Amino acid sequence: MAGRIPQDFINDLVDRADIVEILSNRIQLKKAGREYKACCPFHGEKTPSFTVSPEKGFYHCFGCGAHGTVVGFLMEHDRLEFVEAIEELASFYGLEVPRENAGNAAPVSPSAPLLDLLAAAADLFRDQLRDTPAAVDYLKQRGLNGRVAAEFGMGYAPAGWDFLLRKLGTSDDRRENLLKAGLLIRNEDKRVYDRFRDRIMFPIRDSRGRVVGFGGRVMDNTEPKYLNSPETPVFHKGRELYGLYEARQAIRNPERLLVVEGYMDVVALACHGIHNAVATLGTATTTEHLQRLFRVTREIVFCFDGDAAGRKAAWRALQLTLPELREGRQVRFLFLADGEDPDSVVREGGAAEFEARLAGSQPLSEYLIDNLKAETDLNSLDGQARLAELARPLIGAIPEGVFRDLLLDRLAGEVGLSAKRLGELLTGNAQPTRNRMPAPQQRVRTGEGRNSLIRRAVCLVLQQPSAAATITVPDGLFDLPNPGIALLTDLLAAAQENPGSKSARLAEEFASHPDGGSHLASLLVTDLHLEPDSNWQAELQETLEAVLRQELEKRFADLTRKAALGLSADEKQEMRGLQSRLAELHSRSS
Repeated sequence: MAGRIPQDFINDLVDRADIVEILSNRIQLKKAGREYKACCPFHGEKTPSFTVSPEKGFYHCFGCGAHGTVVGFLMEHDRLEFVEAIEELASFYGLEVPRENAGNAAPVSPSAPLLDLLAAAADLFRDQLRDTPAAVDYLKQRGLNGRVAAEFGMGYAPAGWDFLLRKLGTSDDRRENLLKAGLLIRNEDKRVYDRFRDRIMFPIRDSRGRVVGFGGRVMDNTEPKYLNSPETPVFHKGRELYGLYEARQAIRNPERLLVVEGYMDVVALACHGIHNAVATLGTATTTEHLQRLFRVTREIVFCFDGDAAGRKAAWRALQLTLPELREGRQVRFLFLADGEDPDSVVREGGAAEFEARLAGSQPLSEYLIDNLKAETDLNSLDGQARLAELARPLIGAIPEGVFRDLLLDRLAGEVGLSAKRLGELLTGNAQPTRNRMPAPQQRVRTGEGRNSLIRRAVCLVLQQPSAAATITVPDGLFDLPNPGIALLTDLLAAAQENPGSKSARLAEEFASHPDGGSHLASLLVTDLHLEPDSNWQAELQETLEAVLRQELEKRFADLTRKAALGLSADEKQEMRGLQSRLAELHSRSS
């Protein structure tokens, strides 16, 4: 069903959901005080470190760091997209998911006309392929068959400048939408014409199977060989992966996914029965690509050319992958010989040859260490120290857990230190402490960062929404220009409006907040070092006043420095007002 799911419905659904009930259908939970425990489903362990809080509606694993709400669990465990997770949760409670504007004649969103035109263009390209013998012969020469061409919706854009323009651009509005969808181009002379001409067409589908863009390949040596749709309101190269939708249709739960470099590689592998390949869209691998892949599988194999460009792309992919390496996730690298690609390997040696190459792919840990060793001379102390220094940012990017510990063991063996000592040196935690965080006013005096106080206030509201129910928000707090203030104030307003909300509801409601909402899931499990009998409301009140006081002190100091050069009448009045306001705040905190 088309249309956006109302945010109010999502909020109420998360509030209503019993996270223990939902998770119990998937993992074995045991009660432990006010919480529940289990062996983590996201990494192998024998001692339970996975905890579930029914009161706050979130889960957290102290072993691998996995955490989130019931929606996040369904996405991660069941490998669902966000909308699918909401639908699954609603189905459990016998609820129908409403859609905004559903059933109306008007478009449900500005992107609907673009998606309709992209789907129509895909149909026209498919028809053209059937009616163009030269294009069919080209695909046969490349070893492709009709079954795979149909599976991937392949087509052909005929030569000429106005095929789509004539077929679909029947009005000014439609022509403008064809331009927005990236199917037409308008040049400097205001002439409008087809973007794709005389090319084999590869529709790019999103996770719901909708065509959001195209890739086009020439059938000769014309440049550019590949032409992709531009960025549009419905197509983003850094998010979409060619072949991912088709891979999920062919294999519901693929054990691994292969990341190759081109469309032809994906379809050629599919022709030989290898249906788990995807390709990036003319851009390097992104963090969003990785997150989407790890929702579907636990193992990724990057397949690159073995030349300098391929090695450079592989190293960038490795660096982006490190923060995503929770236990249970694996990454490998396969480098092909110069002049080879997956397409040529399967055409010459078949699926067996390619599978043999995959079996010899290099684990991420080996690839990382080999690259670091190539940069150093381990026969000298200086070389060993350099290797450790090169490893520092890489190790720091990996979440704490078994994989990180094992990698430290390997590196320690290379540099001649114990794993414990190397870990301390690399992370700067030679003597870690767990002292209780001082009170807000003490933190201000010791110079704690401005954003740290705001972050603490966000954590307090998020973890204990009831504490904000009757809080008195200090005058002027909402007007502060700091990063994070908008998120804090929106959370406060939501908690006061719905004082019975679970923490999970706030985390889901503001997950896409532009002021840092993507970090809320991790803040749910941030240790605030409060005593069990602490007064959360008083702590929040003190922290909010400390945030305001710190900002006013900064502004007062700026005006004081400027006073030597002279202040305007307005600035003098502002300075007197600040002095009075600060005196009031300091007397309240003393």
